Amino acid sequence: MIAYHRPKGTDPFVHAKSLASDVRKLLKKGVAANHITIIGFSRGAFITSLTSHYLEETPVNTVLLAGCGRIVSNKYSDIKINGDFLSIYETTDGAATCEILRNRSPKLTSFDEISITTGEEHGAFYRPITEWVVPLKKWVVEKSS
Repeated sequence: MIAYHRPKGTDPFVHAKSLASDVRKLLKKGVAANHITIIGFSRGAFITSLTSHYLEETPVNTVLLAGCGRIVSNKYSDIKINGDFLSIYETTDGAATCEILRNRSPKLTSFDEISITTGEEHGAFYRPITEWVVPLKKWVVEKSS
């Protein structure tokens, strides 16, 4: 597993290009694309979506947690997800469904979306809870098989 702690104020576009470069290095070393899953929450989901966009030629598994707020806006309407895609969102949060992102991403291999309702809005993802951790882990295992 590769995990980054990005400093406050990190440029999401620069960070996503760096992450995409690291993914390409893994692929070049022989790691199968279906064994690579990029995951992000909130601002990290924006970075994750950019990374998937930059990996159009070598798609990997992509998971966005509460990630389709500003990503689906007109400002970022050129961002597309590639490969297998999972979205998990909290129904009481403003960052809801990724249907718009799905519809503009022609190179998706699969699209799965799970809504949870905890009443915690965006905070539902601040800590690992069963409602989203269990289906996320199940999805990753299924996609890497």
